[in-house]
Amino acid sequence: MSTTITQPSTKSTTLHDALHRPLRDLRISVIDRCNFRCRYCMPEEEYKDHYKFLEKKNWLTFEEIFRLTKLFVKLGVTKVRLTGGEPLLRDGLPALIRKLTGLSGIEDLALTTNGSLLAQKARRLKEAGLRRLTVSLDTLDQNVFRAMSGNRGSVDRVLESIREAQGLGFQAIKINVVVQKGVNDHRVLDLVRYFRGTGCVLRFIEYMDVGNCNHWRSESVVPSKELIQKIQEHFPLKPLEANYEGEVASRYQFVDGSGEIGFISSVTQPFCGTCHRARLSTDGKIYTCLFASQGTDLRNPLREGASDKELLNLITGVWQKRTDRYSEHRSQFLASHQTTHKVEMFQIGG
Repeated sequence: MSTTITQPSTKSTTLHDALHRPLRDLRISVIDRCNFRCRYCMPEEEYKDHYKFLEKKNWLTFEEIFRLTKLFVKLGVTKVRLTGGEPLLRDGLPALIRKLTGLSGIEDLALTTNGSLLAQKARRLKEAGLRRLTVSLDTLDQNVFRAMSGNRGSVDRVLESIREAQGLGFQAIKINVVVQKGVNDHRVLDLVRYFRGTGCVLRFIEYMDVGNCNHWRSESVVPSKELIQKIQEHFPLKPLEANYEGEVASRYQFVDGSGEIGFISSVTQPFCGTCHRARLSTDGKIYTCLFASQGTDLRNPLREGASDKELLNLITGVWQKRTDRYSEHRSQFLASHQTTHKVEMFQIGG
């Protein structure tokens, strides 16, 4: 397929990649630091206290994030998610949220957090205009939690944050659960029992080979179909239609009407064919896949005085040449014992 770059108009348009997938969703990592050391993302042995994260001067400023987001919206983005690292470690985040919520064309703005700082910051986030939250919580067992988080944080603190957010009116808070065989898979039903009927939406995520440092093995993956079967034995489920084309989670409803859960199955049921997400790293690189090995720098051209038109052309060129299908090709990489360097998840968000 031709990769001729189409000149973007000044109005919002629909930009497609080489496999005709539209650009709809932008994930923005506002900080590469985290106060947890989860083993599937930033294990302690790799990222001890002396590890050198990006210097603040290399972070995109809020003004730069806003300007780039406006350009992505012109190219078709309607959904924006703020991630990290742990985004609530970034000082002044409500100011960015306030700017983004005022940007015409963004239909959905959300934030993903580990919940450790949310209780004290939720009110300011809500007042700034944030309406949707995703909280990572892999287990209710404190011992398992500490083992997975690198001995950081507590279950009680995360649950307090969720209750605070609910009390402030955040709707349909999603709870992300990364499931690993022999680590937390035996405590899945605890989470179902706790959150069923609360209005929160559990989303069980297959353990993925993101980045280079989590020592991923396929034997540690718990297929979603096994989790569905386990939950079905106690709480009957029925499938739901997707909310929109390209939704990553397969949705289910409890038959008794007590809520909804979802399953994200990137390993056993890849959804590359409908992926419409771009990711913007803390230092201003655009990545077109969660499993990408390299990104394209936007920060330096921006700081060197590039015009909006020049930046639009740069983003357009990157997206139109996009052919990423890593999850669909994973088995081939494993079979051939190929090793590829991949960007770490804390640099571009999940």
